[in-house]
Amino acid sequence: MKVQINVPDSLKDITLDQYQRFEKINTEENKDSSFLLQKMIEIFCNLNLKDVANIKYNSVQEITNHLNKVFEAKTDLITTFKFGGIEFGFIPELDNITLGEYIDLDTYLGEWDNMNKAMSVLYRPITNKNKNRYTIEDYKESDNTELLKSMPLDIVMGSLVFFWNLNKELLQTTLRYLNKEAKKMNMDQRLVLEENGDGYPLYTVSHKKMLPNLKISQN
Repeated sequence: MKVQINVPDSLKDITLDQYQRFEKINTEENKDSSFLLQKMIEIFCNLNLKDVANIKYNSVQEITNHLNKVFEAKTDLITTFKFGGIEFGFIPELDNITLGEYIDLDTYLGEWDNMNKAMSVLYRPITNKNKNRYTIEDYKESDNTELLKSMPLDIVMGSLVFFWNLNKELLQTTLRYLNKEAKKMNMDQRLVLEENGDGYPLYTVSHKKMLPNLKISQN
């Protein structure tokens, strides 16, 4: 029995929803299992699981190797894109977001199950555009969480890499500042601060713990 297989050429050909479904089973228990390989082909090639079982083993290896290369591809931040008849734009002024936007983004960004909700915070319908400048809908007036489940994965990954780099840059800037301040202190001041638990090493540890909590990975 011949099976028609449509293998994605790039992350553009994979949806966020597909990746969310895959992440639910991409656990430590299933790692390196034949079940995970079958599910990978079922989800990303849009096949029935019974059809996957009829694919030749060497073809399965070729497909999974290809998919792994697709997921290793570098991604850049995409600021605007058209999807579902709507033109979406990335938040133009990220340093000027509201408290509500910040709280929801901080809540959703680290969990793949809620990644479409995070994307609905970051990407909203463009209301006005002039060349490279644009404005987007106010938050909460825009509810495209279900629609964005089907958005291309390259846009999602590009935004996550952007945030990972942003946090890395913030960490490096903070460490440089704290090291500079530490050099201004005399030894007695450093000892007093560290004995009281108020020294700069606490900040260093705190920021290092922030990065893993983002769970920004491309496994």
